[in-house]
Amino acid sequence: MSSCNGNCSSCSSSTCGDRKAESLLAQPNPKSNVKKVIAVVSGKGGVGKSTVSAMLAVAMAREGKRVGILDADITGPSAPTAFGVTECQGANEEGLYPAISRTGIQVMSINLLLDNPADPVVWRGPVIAGAVKQFWTDVIWEDVDYLFVDMPPGTGDVPLTVFQSLPVDGVVIVTSPQDLVSMIVSKAVRMANMMHIPVLGLVENYSYLKCPDCGKEIKVFGESHLEEIASAMHLPVLAKLPIDPAVAEAFDNGLMETVDTQAVNKVIEAIKNAE
Repeated sequence: MSSCNGNCSSCSSSTCGDRKAESLLAQPNPKSNVKKVIAVVSGKGGVGKSTVSAMLAVAMAREGKRVGILDADITGPSAPTAFGVTECQGANEEGLYPAISRTGIQVMSINLLLDNPADPVVWRGPVIAGAVKQFWTDVIWEDVDYLFVDMPPGTGDVPLTVFQSLPVDGVVIVTSPQDLVSMIVSKAVRMANMMHIPVLGLVENYSYLKCPDCGKEIKVFGESHLEEIASAMHLPVLAKLPIDPAVAEAFDNGLMETVDTQAVNKVIEAIKNAE
């Protein structure tokens, strides 16, 4: 054990207590019923991951599925804002019931539990990770077909807790067309691989801005190289989303359920087809 490098996939030992031998999965609330858990991740902040998470939830709900969003970004929660919800349904001795959006999407976020949503969450990493875990063990998710976990950026405490504690069925990685994309995507993909969780594909956000006058696509962040990166990693590029002021406005005003989600249809199909 003293020579363990933490990479179970390359370990030849038959006695080592790896993730498969000793599951770290947390039990959901006994009243919960969640069929699939999809994590939406990014290697860095500022790529619009929460917007993509909200769009995927709305698109899946329009497919007739029952959907939930677990906002795991404790220090930067935004799901309640996107869906215009301000409080949970309530709580009893059996657990906590999430907020319900206008179209029936279940939402759980730390901002729903704070007296003042503007108050900062000044907690250390293990406490934050524990709160996210409680969103799985203590919250009653009612007949959810797809639970989207809006992850904080990076590969720290919370992503590790989610990957180890929740039965994540697949990962969607959100990125942007910048020079650092290769390294950033690589980190996210490798973490998912280490946790033995399949990466369903990549979504490039802020891919371009369409001129409202002439319709020309302006590459604000430069030319994308995501196709080459995805090919090298044997992963599909599922969507390239534009900078859309209308989507940003809808997000800020709690109206994400009114936006056009056709651009993420391929992502939805990949999620539905994942085993």
